Amino acid sequence: MGGFFGVTSRRDCVADVFFGVDYHSHLGTRRGGMAAYDHERGFQREIHNIENSPFRTKFDTTLDEMKGNSCIGCISDTDPQPFLIRSHLGVYAITTVGSINNADELIERFFDHGGNHFEAMSGGKVNDSELIAALICAGNTVADGIRLVQDQIKGSATILMMMDDGSLIAARDKVGRLPVMIAKDHDGYCVTFESFAAEKLGYEVVRDLGPGEVVRLTPDSIEVLVEPGDKMRICAFLWTYYGYPNSTYEGVNVEVSRNRNGAILAKADQAAGIANEVDSICGVPDSGVPHAVGYANEVGVPFARPFIKYTPTWPRSFMPQSQTQRNKIAKMKMIPVNDLIDGKKLLFVDDSIVRGTQLRETVEFLYSHGAKEVHMRSACPPIMFGCKYLNFSRSTSDMDLLARRTIRELEGEEGDKYIAEYSDSSTERGKRMRCEICRKLHLSSVEYQSVDGVLESIGIDPEKVCTYCWTGKE
Repeated sequence: MGGFFGVTSRRDCVADVFFGVDYHSHLGTRRGGMAAYDHERGFQREIHNIENSPFRTKFDTTLDEMKGNSCIGCISDTDPQPFLIRSHLGVYAITTVGSINNADELIERFFDHGGNHFEAMSGGKVNDSELIAALICAGNTVADGIRLVQDQIKGSATILMMMDDGSLIAARDKVGRLPVMIAKDHDGYCVTFESFAAEKLGYEVVRDLGPGEVVRLTPDSIEVLVEPGDKMRICAFLWTYYGYPNSTYEGVNVEVSRNRNGAILAKADQAAGIANEVDSICGVPDSGVPHAVGYANEVGVPFARPFIKYTPTWPRSFMPQSQTQRNKIAKMKMIPVNDLIDGKKLLFVDDSIVRGTQLRETVEFLYSHGAKEVHMRSACPPIMFGCKYLNFSRSTSDMDLLARRTIRELEGEEGDKYIAEYSDSSTERGKRMRCEICRKLHLSSVEYQSVDGVLESIGIDPEKVCTYCWTGKE
């Protein structure tokens, strides 16, 4: 995935961007970057690998070395960013978040129309931000170029640019799959993914950008370059998993939504008569915890933390690129509270069940410390399709996904015709899939939130929410 933060101000704003980007560190673990513009120094830029160190430790000297009244920064799980571009539109810095599924096609089209070259990264890949910049530069204006990007890209592109006059240009992706907010203080404006990052730095959120909207920001003004579109498909996983608890998107706070999700999940269990006589309700840390609190409050069973993640030295379980290493680190991080495990019947709520690898190891860990029963609830439906719009999933094949793999094992390719039935716990196919997952993961029971339950917990118009990874519907 990734995220960005930018400021245009009447004062030096590098420190604000340093802390604002650091507050987006939960969105990526691979690269961090900052670029500033000063009328005397011009453009300055730094990019660092942050796979094994937090953003702030790699950029702590930047506060002394970089200066500017305009500055942008990013966290990226993909390419090095921001990119610096010199073109007929001027010199600018650009950072992007999203996924380009037709990159090869766009690159060949660029060559066919007289383009000469791109900088090649490992394996010959072209940096997404450079490709987007090339498309923007095909326009007569920045606004025209961004329209071209949004029309030609299959996937999504959210864009932040810093121009050589100190202004910022922010563009939300065509159907608003990711949030972009504008906030203001007494010296200027900032652009952010996470509302709390702006608020913590003393900015007041002005508004969300609409789907496909493009704005130019100066310290004194907001100018709309491209009006927002009518169609929105914001990613539901913002509230379920990767959004930060303190943030609010489209008027809905993440923590409040997750509590509500857990309560809805509990009510569904009770209505189906499958609520278990358990000793405690637990959340798989960290994002499963607020869902579990909502569940526990609804059923009146005590909330407990039978294991704690040791985060001082391992803040993220998926920092290394190797899945084997990530699994090892996830295991090393889990520190048991034996008195809350031994002889206990435990019901856990997690944000999602994706591949099931770490979950299986967590269950085995709990049984090895004396758990009597381990029940699992997922705060989202069975994941049936890898996301093709954003880069927040590492799945390279739908068969990496536990639910799809289980269906294929139960019924072969024929089962792909009945994905909707398998998602539904009231059908025979749905029950078979859940029984098989319990067998695989050594669970006492497993259940998933429904699509309707997730949409209810978010609380905005369902037509504005993307649920592709659960339903396969665009």
